[in-house]
Amino acid sequence: MSVITRAASAAMFDPVHETMSRDELQNLQLRRLCWTLGHACDNVAHHRRAFAAKGIRPADVGSLDDLRHVPFTTKLDLRDNYPYGLLAVPREGLSRLHASSGTTGKPTVVGYTRADLETWANLGARTLAACGARPGDLVHNAYGYGLFTGGLGFHYGAERLGCTVTPMSGGNTEKQIAMIADLGATVLACTPSYALNIAEQAEKDGIDLAGGPLRLAVFGAEPWSEGIRADIDRRLGVHAQDTYGLSEIMGPGVGAECPERNGLHGWEDHFLFEVIDPETLEPLPPGEVGELVITTLTKQALPMVRYRTRDITRLMTAPCGCGRTHVRLERITGRSDDMLIIRGVNVYPSQVESVLLGRDGIAPHYQLVVRREGAMDHLTVEVEADPLLADGDYSRVGADIRHHVKSLIGVTCDVVLRNPGELPRSLGKAVRVKDLRKA
Repeated sequence: MSVITRAASAAMFDPVHETMSRDELQNLQLRRLCWTLGHACDNVAHHRRAFAAKGIRPADVGSLDDLRHVPFTTKLDLRDNYPYGLLAVPREGLSRLHASSGTTGKPTVVGYTRADLETWANLGARTLAACGARPGDLVHNAYGYGLFTGGLGFHYGAERLGCTVTPMSGGNTEKQIAMIADLGATVLACTPSYALNIAEQAEKDGIDLAGGPLRLAVFGAEPWSEGIRADIDRRLGVHAQDTYGLSEIMGPGVGAECPERNGLHGWEDHFLFEVIDPETLEPLPPGEVGELVITTLTKQALPMVRYRTRDITRLMTAPCGCGRTHVRLERITGRSDDMLIIRGVNVYPSQVESVLLGRDGIAPHYQLVVRREGAMDHLTVEVEADPLLADGDYSRVGADIRHHVKSLIGVTCDVVLRNPGELPRSLGKAVRVKDLRKA
């Protein structure tokens, strides 16, 4: 097991792998890629059929560049092969199963062998260490436990790092605050939207979390902005860090920000990252924005081959001041499948958030409501007023937001200011878009 070492590698859980040269890293990736493709095609009928349809075999992949000829895997493939059709090991060989909520159809079921769980714990520890957690920290884990991978993913990663874990899960915000304060938590792990909920409730209850030992917040599971980061840093007295993960690939621990806060290091010894044009499906060079595609390199139970995440980002290859050599992912700005087209204008929720945050008179709670009016889609931005905003100023602030959304994004919308506390609070992932078109 790797440990945090001193001197230049003081912030690294696994300095040997985190600082590999590019040549060493790419040679390791190619060896592991060849194993993964053979393992997938030998043991999963879906992958055998997909390769055959493209007229290629795993042995045809002789370089990392050859990956562009390999077929993609999508979430629909997971659902079409529900529950066990994409597993590369017998069900009896699994140590654990997780699954998505299945709110838009069949849940996606993911499995782990004992070796997969070991890898996951080590990468969870590596992720937390990169963010700034240290052995001996008290980690208050407010990610949901159960079928969702977030709670247990961070839990075992924190234990592997040598931290003490409070397994709170989500909900019961008042008790969350009491446990953070009473037990002296130093690290908070949850979604950024729930951290805002905790900060808001603590302020209402007159509890000063910012003045306590809490110093680090580790976020994931949803897009968030620099404005949200600044707000949480100030209100909770923490250094808020971003992480990346998704259940289909592993769960939390696929990538993490280092203290440089300039993108998330993707752990390339276990995952191969590409960015493609979501329309042409052609790979894009580093620096260009597109859809993230990930191939697992060490997964036994559920090898994922060129999985289309739908997350929008870009790859950054410039050297990082932290000393890690792994590629960095720009913070996820949205998803290719959550883009709204309003009167011919492409709109991502994160774009609207960037307009809202930092504006006077409003709180950082909003929801986008999309309706069909005649033959056209219409957008309403619902945002909470700041508790100090006078009732007579609601219309002025709403008009100002409407003007800036139009001028900066190019879409005409309605803006409705809600009273403080009126919009629903998230206990996990925030629901930013309320789509009423089908209704």
